[in-house]
Amino acid sequence: MHEEPRAAASPFYAVGRLWAALQTAATSGDEATRARATAKVDRWRAVLDGMASGELTIGSRTPVVDTPAWVTLEVVTGGFATGRYLAEQPLDDDERAKLAELPPGPGSTPRERLNLWYLSDAGQAELLSALVSEQYRIGLPEHAALAVVALLVDRGHGEAALDLVAALRPYLHRLRFTPQLTDRSMPTGTAVHLEPVGRVAATLRAATPPAQLIAMRETLTLWHPLYDDLVALWAETVDGELPHLVTSKGAVSVEGGWPARRFPDGWAARRTEWLSRCAATVDQATASSRHQHPKSNFTRLRRALELAGNDGAGLSGRDVGWVRRTLANTVTRHGAPGSEARAALRAVQAVIAGRPTHAALAHVVAGRLDRFPADGGLPALDPVVGDIADAEAPAIGDGVAVPASVVRTVSRALEAPVEELIERGVIGSGEVLARVLPQVTAQYVSASIDDAVIAGLYARTYTAFRRRRSLLLLNLKHQVRFEELPWVAALSGFRAQGHSTHAARQALHRAVRLALDSFPERILPNPLVREFGALATAADVRLALVEEVAADIFMGTFTTKWRTAAKVASESLQGSLYARYYDLPDPEFWASTPEPNGWARRLQRRWGKETATDFTALCNGRAAEAGRDGHSWSVAANGAVLEQSQILTTHNLAVLTVGLDLESAVRERAPELAERVLTWVLQTHAHLPSQHHAALQAVKNISYAWRQALYLLSYCDHEAQVATMNHLLEATATGTARQLRPVVNGLVHVLAGGRFDTAGIADGGTGRRLLGWSVGQHWLLGRIAAPR
Repeated sequence: MHEEPRAAASPFYAVGRLWAALQTAATSGDEATRARATAKVDRWRAVLDGMASGELTIGSRTPVVDTPAWVTLEVVTGGFATGRYLAEQPLDDDERAKLAELPPGPGSTPRERLNLWYLSDAGQAELLSALVSEQYRIGLPEHAALAVVALLVDRGHGEAALDLVAALRPYLHRLRFTPQLTDRSMPTGTAVHLEPVGRVAATLRAATPPAQLIAMRETLTLWHPLYDDLVALWAETVDGELPHLVTSKGAVSVEGGWPARRFPDGWAARRTEWLSRCAATVDQATASSRHQHPKSNFTRLRRALELAGNDGAGLSGRDVGWVRRTLANTVTRHGAPGSEARAALRAVQAVIAGRPTHAALAHVVAGRLDRFPADGGLPALDPVVGDIADAEAPAIGDGVAVPASVVRTVSRALEAPVEELIERGVIGSGEVLARVLPQVTAQYVSASIDDAVIAGLYARTYTAFRRRRSLLLLNLKHQVRFEELPWVAALSGFRAQGHSTHAARQALHRAVRLALDSFPERILPNPLVREFGALATAADVRLALVEEVAADIFMGTFTTKWRTAAKVASESLQGSLYARYYDLPDPEFWASTPEPNGWARRLQRRWGKETATDFTALCNGRAAEAGRDGHSWSVAANGAVLEQSQILTTHNLAVLTVGLDLESAVRERAPELAERVLTWVLQTHAHLPSQHHAALQAVKNISYAWRQALYLLSYCDHEAQVATMNHLLEATATGTARQLRPVVNGLVHVLAGGRFDTAGIADGGTGRRLLGWSVGQHWLLGRIAAPR
């Protein structure tokens, strides 16, 4: 059985499992869950239908027939396009109002009429006014297109404007090419937010109390008062002392009078009234099933009341005995009707039932958010998450605190520096950092444009472009680049030559250090790597940044940037702990491999890309340690090769450290960060999932984190390395952590000057080199059986 842990973007493997999970979710759970799952099922059905009909070509940069690469597509998990154009939107309220004002004009659809109007003099003037005042929003890259046309015409570039209109013309009837015009200025800045205010408010308004909480409140507010009245009703019929339980010598008996012995005046009327209330409560209460349990005290007393009639004649002796025992149970446990004990209990329960739900508080906070522009960020939390005032929610009361869960949700709209959002936990991973970083990067990619209006539009368009989801691509193809958008390319002439790159370089330094300091146990995710690449371009810094490749779409070769990154790693880490542990090739290895030319060079080109055959061959050979035999294909075998590519390149750590002159900064932070990573490794291993696939994923993540830790330890002095080794020896001495002892022994062996053999074994078999991928059972998962 092959062990096949998955890379983050492993779509082919996941399709079947995801489809089944979505179909299950679409028929179960609450209404909101079913609605979300149904929408996802519909999107996946569009993918599968498009693949079956041939309208979708999976793996292509242009997967939808007759659609240029610049069109923003709806993309589902794994990089599959559904075929839907995201900019093919119905007119919003403002657009419908605008269209109603316009005289009859050309256009086969309302969208085309509106797009064509914005190409008129009046429409162009309206767009220019919004651009100058910064009263516009770019939600999708396409929304900037006609604004660029207006700028080109206004700045005297009429021919470029005509060329752009020609490129857009086939889609004017379908796609929105205009920005959303706003009634307030929306300047860009260095503060960022994860989600706009409007989306956070909608999330809060969608909050509903859990079903268990609704059932509990029904029980406390409806069924308990009804039950107390039922007990009191039967207590009136008891002749003498109320029944109660007595324990003597381990035996429990009932003592006290018997019910149904007397029926005071008005009892029959009260009985009828109670039965009517009970019937009404059954109709009113939908969450609690308290009244349905056949052996509950409530059910027994209610049934007896129904049978009793107005004078108890309908009850048998057995029925009366059950009523007596039931009364004894409740009187002993909660006190007699009207007693201080029973009143105190109900008072406490009333307080619990009267507490506002988190959903109710979320709705109040959503109302507060309505004071802020829906498409922007929140300038401060305090005005929104302060205690509830009686005037704004009388039903809740004065001084009720907003729960922490609601504060966390609101924080997603907080506009603040990236560092603050990381500290607050709003940005909790490299993937989330990659989502907000374009808001900062945009300022630097547009810095070379002297025209402030054009620079502002360029920056907003860049931010919108970075929200595009990546496509699944094969054959070494690259994602659509920002400069490939026709309206962005049309602005290239406005970029100044020789502009200062100092600010962009500082921003790149800051972003890289934030990622390493905040998430040192994780390899850099692809979206973040791409953002670093954009900042590097703006800073005029050449960095051989490499992406994580999915094992099931790996094409068996690498482009030359992987070789360049490996050369940087070999040179910067020569003789270090990392280089010795992973047996990195000496720098001379890369220098001694001649650059191919002529016929040999052509042999190295695949799918129009220059490839590094020596780097590929080295990765293939080193993958034998994970069980790859070089002859058969499997996802695990691919994964083993890809892991070696990450080891040889340090997956961007060396390139960033050297290329940005961060050696001293890394050396300063390395001891603390390495300790954090190794603590994470121990904790993650201690909680390995029992499910096989999840355990494989965890082992892969542990291995990658271990590699990150070794890179950091390579920047620590020998004393710190030895201290870390001793800590690990102690931590893996007992319990399930002993399973990691061979990994620690391998590190001890390398620190003492030893090396692993070609199978990754050291010190007579007591030490092992940790890898995340394995062709065959992974030795760290011996206690978790593989599925058959």
